[in-house]
Amino acid sequence: MAIGAKGLAPREWLRAHVNREAGLNTPASQRERGAPTLERISGLLRYFGSPELEYPAIQVTGTNGKTTTTHMCAALLGAFGLRVGSTTSPDMQRVNERMAVDGEPVDDITLDDLLRSAELVEREVGIEASYFEILVAVALRWFADEAVDVCVAEVGMGGTWDATNVVDGVVAVVTNVSLDHIEYLGPTREEIAAEKAGIIKPGATLVLGETDPALQAIFTARGAAEVIRRDHEFGVRANALAIGGRVAHLFTPEAEYPDVFLPLHGAHQADNAACALAAAEAFVGAPLAADVVADAFASVRSPGRLEVVGRNPLVLLDGAHNIAGALALRNALDEAFATGARTLVVGLLREKEPREMLAALGVPEQIEQLVCCRPPSPRGLPASLVADAAIALGVPADRIEVVDAVPEAVAAALVATPPDGQIVITGSLYTVGAARSVLVH
Repeated sequence: MAIGAKGLAPREWLRAHVNREAGLNTPASQRERGAPTLERISGLLRYFGSPELEYPAIQVTGTNGKTTTTHMCAALLGAFGLRVGSTTSPDMQRVNERMAVDGEPVDDITLDDLLRSAELVEREVGIEASYFEILVAVALRWFADEAVDVCVAEVGMGGTWDATNVVDGVVAVVTNVSLDHIEYLGPTREEIAAEKAGIIKPGATLVLGETDPALQAIFTARGAAEVIRRDHEFGVRANALAIGGRVAHLFTPEAEYPDVFLPLHGAHQADNAACALAAAEAFVGAPLAADVVADAFASVRSPGRLEVVGRNPLVLLDGAHNIAGALALRNALDEAFATGARTLVVGLLREKEPREMLAALGVPEQIEQLVCCRPPSPRGLPASLVADAAIALGVPADRIEVVDAVPEAVAAALVATPPDGQIVITGSLYTVGAARSVLVH
């Protein structure tokens, strides 16, 4: 493996940077340097030859459903015949997951070469970008190298100051707005909406999944050339449970799509599909053929989002990390996985209020056992605090197990759960990612 000028291999060099997602390398002196700005990524891209100007983009923001919507939109455009670059965050198991062309993640050799280029710019020019900014920049450069027709970019957080906001976003997608990342985006839904609205470029088409009229006004005030609203110009007419997923009737401004099969669990996935379909049609400027839509959605997978990874007992992974996501998970479990003794494995980040999260997940009524763990992140909430919150909600202490590390928590849940029961692992994508590394090979 080649070593950079600082004596670090490419991935080690990357991990040495400020990483707000994981809470790494952010001492107090670094926080001011990390104030909201697009200057660092813009400078890095300028020395890459401004690759973000070589293709149009669809940007996807929102509190929940961004990653799945991004995957769906990329699949639709790919099935239509376009070459598609997509970037998502965070990764669960490998950093390569964050960028793909035509659904194929970047290979190790290419990613390391891209990181060496970024390291050279940092060393020679003095641009000290963050972990996220570097990954977005190298993804955008790779897409130009691969001559993509379009980039579908998931916003990391917010919108206005997110590193992805350097792209030429001809379509802006907003899935929904709930409270999350309030330490960065603000304590109200209105403030969060204002930050997310920052991705709407002059002349763009806005696909607006948020239905609250007060919040809609914040987005429509940005002056998009066209606004396509959920439940008006696009949406879901029917949404039913099916074997292995759902069957939905979707509609867009120009077409109706009955009996669309989605190989994903949870009623909310039809909402994500409607957003993605409206965005893809807005980009190509025409309805998509029924077979294109069917083929695209049939190919979509969303790891860590109500993903079944084991049987006897049933084991599900879901990265619900806020109240809205926890409620969506609970509803999906009630609908599709209601039978069987349930063991809940929960690991939360410290920004989350454990009592509220556990209550949203159906604790104590809907669980037999609770295994509390700590996500593998410096931001991880101690497992004992999750257990304390469960006791405050009325869970008997003898039904709670505190196991600090996620792999050991998964093992404890497998021991505690009968073959006809179920294990649900949730609370953070870091928790789910660590569990997935144990359960999926």
